[in-house]
Amino acid sequence: MKWYNQPSRSSGDAHTLTMTVDPKTDYWRITHYGFIRDNGPFYYMEQEGDFEASVKITGAYNELFHQAGLMIRKDEKNWIKTGIEYVDGVQNVSAVVTREVSDWSVVPRHDSPKSMWLKLLRKGDFVQISYSFDGKQFDMLRLAYFPPKEKAMIGMVAAAPGNKSFEVTFEDFTVTPQ
Repeated sequence: MKWYNQPSRSSGDAHTLTMTVDPKTDYWRITHYGFIRDNGPFYYMEQEGDFEASVKITGAYNELFHQAGLMIRKDEKNWIKTGIEYVDGVQNVSAVVTREVSDWSVVPRHDSPKSMWLKLLRKGDFVQISYSFDGKQFDMLRLAYFPPKEKAMIGMVAAAPGNKSFEVTFEDFTVTPQ
């Protein structure tokens, strides 16, 4: 595992990773806001071919756009991040797909679950994102294009675009070839 933008405080490994997400960090490209951000903490491994990645996330989201989840990345212009994103006091299941420019989709969760489980399946030219709130029953959030036959970075990502940091814990990160 390697860091891309290591946070100022973190401990653990792929089994249990806790970090303080530094403020003014994010991943976004151009759409709607007109800026590019590529500076959130990302703890990843490189993987070729088809695989499934999974993780459990527990965060203390408390400011607009606090977020934590999984990211698959080719480079700064081709990546997908998914997880919980805190918007207007509500946790949202979120996905941002970036191919030159970012798009964003959300499913609001008004019950603010303590934890979330994610699965990201890369197969051929697509990534399927699924989520769960009990670690057993998973629902599909999105199916998106991702460049096939290229090595990808896959791992745990977080961001705190505003002025406040927050704590997040990732548990049981695994990547299984398919």
